[in-house]
Amino acid sequence: MSAKKTDTLLNRLIAISVIFTFSWTLILLAFSHNEKASNQQQIENRNQALTTSAIVFLGLAGMINAYYAGKRAEALEKSAIADERNIELSIQNTKLNQDRLIAERFMAAIEQLGHDKVSTRTGAIYALERVAQDFPKEHWTIMEILSAFVRENAPIQVEQRQQIEEDSEPRFGRHTRVTRPEHPDDFNWLEESPKVRTDIQVALTVIGRRDSQKDPVNQKIDLRNTYIRRADLRGVDFAGADLSGSDLCGADLRNADLCGADLDKAQLCGSILYEANLQSCSLGAANLSGANLNKVKLCGANLRAANLSGASLRAADLSDANLYKANLQQATLKVANLSGAKLFLANLQSCKFGKANLQGTGLIGANLQQANLNGANLSNANLNAAKLQQAEILFANLSGASLTEANLYRANLMGANLQRAILHEANLCEANLMGANLYGANLCDVKLEGAILTGAKNLDPQQIRRALGDRTTRLPDNVEVPMHWRQTV
Repeated sequence: MSAKKTDTLLNRLIAISVIFTFSWTLILLAFSHNEKASNQQQIENRNQALTTSAIVFLGLAGMINAYYAGKRAEALEKSAIADERNIELSIQNTKLNQDRLIAERFMAAIEQLGHDKVSTRTGAIYALERVAQDFPKEHWTIMEILSAFVRENAPIQVEQRQQIEEDSEPRFGRHTRVTRPEHPDDFNWLEESPKVRTDIQVALTVIGRRDSQKDPVNQKIDLRNTYIRRADLRGVDFAGADLSGSDLCGADLRNADLCGADLDKAQLCGSILYEANLQSCSLGAANLSGANLNKVKLCGANLRAANLSGASLRAADLSDANLYKANLQQATLKVANLSGAKLFLANLQSCKFGKANLQGTGLIGANLQQANLNGANLSNANLNAAKLQQAEILFANLSGASLTEANLYRANLMGANLQRAILHEANLCEANLMGANLYGANLCDVKLEGAILTGAKNLDPQQIRRALGDRTTRLPDNVEVPMHWRQTV
């Protein structure tokens, strides 16, 4: 029903109500003048007529007031709807203007990325960063653009990749090819390498300081096969990033977050990774020779066949890391945590493990020749068939360790704890076991020719009888030389 028809109907109802009210009032007044009625009765009739008229008028006034109140509410509702529509239109217009602004800024920045001047390209990168901050929906798109910019402008050339693959190829044995400098601490050759271009450095910085909370799920920064040698990447957030095959030699990655990153076959020789987070990172066949990895977090990381020769890993956390066939020759691992790590067939020659935690570590077939394990915790470690010739193992804890067929020729085990250690068929010829604790140790078929056991603690004569020694073996004063040893020429 239209508003005009509603008003007409209301006017008719009001007119009918007024006519009815006046008619009723006149009737009551007429009856109130009945001569036969007493004066008292006439007064009551008049009062009743007036009261009825008042009630009717009050009801009529209430109806009119309710009607106009409804009209006002209807008008307010229409006004609110109109305001809401205006707001929606304003939002739509704002979004259109915003999209237009984004498009304009995008196009301008992207055009400037291809400019000849480095300063112009650098300004374009900062402009894109501002767009990413102002418009979160475009955050990931911009990160992908900047990543592509780095990949396209700093790629590893074919010749560089071939050289890297040759240098990273593990070679063991007599004819081992040394891929590090003659002096592990000498990386002056890196100074001759050019630093990354200014615009590439800025792009890496912007990517590294992005708000990673805005990254889409299952998406990662793609910087594969990039040549970013000597880049300044301090404190960057590259968690989960793909940096496989990239050249990061001499790069500064202090306090960087590389948790879960892919660095397979990456070049990180001479790089600084002090206190970096590399948890669950993949560094398979990566080159970390001479790198500074002090206090780095590498727990659960994959370092299979990685080159860590000459690297410094003081107080590093390598718990449960996979270092199968890794090269740690001359590396420093003092006070490092290697509990539960897998170092099968690893090259640990001349490695420094002073006071390191190697509890439960797998070292089957590992090369520990001339390694320094003084004060290290090797309890329950698996050192079967390990090479420990001339190793320094003073006051180390080897309780419960398995050293079956291990080669400890001329090893220094002075004061070491070998309680309940398994040394079955191990070679301890000319080894120094002065003051060592051999309580419950399994010395069955252990070669002790020329070994020094003077002052050894808790050595049972039965243990010695099962071992293989000769006249050159020096036993504690309270232990007699077995008869079959005396017969040995």
